[in-house]
Amino acid sequence: MDADLALALWLADLADSLSLPRFRAVDLAVEMKSDLTPVTDADRAVERALRERLAAERPDDAVLGEEEGGAAADGRLWVLDPIDGTRNFARGIPVWATLVALEHDGDPIVGVVSAPALGRRWWATRGGGAFADGAAIRVSRIATLDEAAVCGFAGYRSFAERAWHIRDFGDFWQHVLVAEGAVEIALDPMLSAWDIPAVALVVEEAGGRCTGVDGGPATGSLVSSNGLLHDEALAALRHTHGL
Repeated sequence: MDADLALALWLADLADSLSLPRFRAVDLAVEMKSDLTPVTDADRAVERALRERLAAERPDDAVLGEEEGGAAADGRLWVLDPIDGTRNFARGIPVWATLVALEHDGDPIVGVVSAPALGRRWWATRGGGAFADGAAIRVSRIATLDEAAVCGFAGYRSFAERAWHIRDFGDFWQHVLVAEGAVEIALDPMLSAWDIPAVALVVEEAGGRCTGVDGGPATGSLVSSNGLLHDEALAALRHTHGL
């Protein structure tokens, strides 16, 4: 196994060992940050532990995380979201995950998405394929919208009403469903830097496509798809918002 992937999986194990015991804990501490998003004691503990381990194992690598900051950098950069779906975590909803990615010169080369309350884990390496719980995964081959399942398009009625099935799962969940072939298109119109690289790499290595809502690089937003319906989804976004 690639040494960086092995480390990323180990970091996910460490995160799970800290976050899962705090899930639904009666004494879970929840605060509101200045941007009015919640943070829990588990978010902070997980990121601190992952940073300490990276400092020991990869002291020359940069780190960017949701809770302790950092900045995008050339070279090797670890990108951490200790709990993606903190609102779910804080309310006892099991759809949340730790995201661990390694970028090289801005390109994700390792990505791990670990959702311990669901008992699921996804990972990928650039050029090495995508996996869920140890089995290789691929996007679907559905090429028509009237057969497609879509996520995140509830506000785009003219597009959504043409789809076979529409659901809003949010956060990482909808994108790994694209990677598994259960959903054809997923939209997140507003994301942070730590939300994107791990899930985008899993989708791309499963044979899918990821862009921003404008069709450019996935920076600040994410449209993931099986590739076959991507341009149609982007056209719907352009039509609605003039992008």
